[in-house]
Amino acid sequence: MSNGDIFLGELIGTAILILFGAGVCAAVTLNHSKAKASGWTVIAFGWGFGVLAGAYTAAPLSGGQLNPAVTIGIAVDTGNWDKVPLYLLGQMVGAMLGAVLAYLVYLAQFQANVRKEGTTKGTVDEPTATLGIFSTIPEIRNPVANLITEIIATIGLVLPILAFGLTKGLGESGTLVLIVSLLVVGIGLCLGGPTGYAINPARDLGPRIVHSFLPIPNKGTSDWSYAWVPVVGPLIGGALSGLIYNAAF
Repeated sequence: MSNGDIFLGELIGTAILILFGAGVCAAVTLNHSKAKASGWTVIAFGWGFGVLAGAYTAAPLSGGQLNPAVTIGIAVDTGNWDKVPLYLLGQMVGAMLGAVLAYLVYLAQFQANVRKEGTTKGTVDEPTATLGIFSTIPEIRNPVANLITEIIATIGLVLPILAFGLTKGLGESGTLVLIVSLLVVGIGLCLGGPTGYAINPARDLGPRIVHSFLPIPNKGTSDWSYAWVPVVGPLIGGALSGLIYNAAF
């Protein structure tokens, strides 16, 4: 794979991932959306479909890692760090692009996020905080507990990827993409409750940056005081996965 292929593949694949993921969050969250209040299960499957579409698209170019935690886990296990910066750069740029695309899809709903005269709490015209569409927000803010959650959930993603992809040869066949997509759905349903399951630093940081400058009415804060948790936690989880796989398998 050339440097250009790696960068372009990760950019396009991650953009598709975030388009689907932020898109489903917008669909469930925003007022005047036909999918408003569809629930957590819809969000989990939406992110899973995003992984499926993004990874399949990127696989011929870059292998479709789409996640710095996965990239770090593979590098720790194999000892090959040469292309890591290219992967990370493509993933971050792609995550930001995907967030912008999701915003454009729901542009009318975002622009309608204003308080109208006579609006009362709980009505369709009450403004909605929008950060949760783009990035994760813990249900209970406890940085240590939130960090532990993200580390464990990321190990639950990256360690199986290493096991299936590297030992079973499924990466080239495409079967790994389907497995990982279902795995992301499962993590969302089973482990996503406490923090919203970033399990991917680019997935959280890129859209959070975009949220900070998008002209969304009543968008609320971008919550930079929490932003380190969904970055550091998955990176630690990815590195630990590489160490565990290398030592145990």
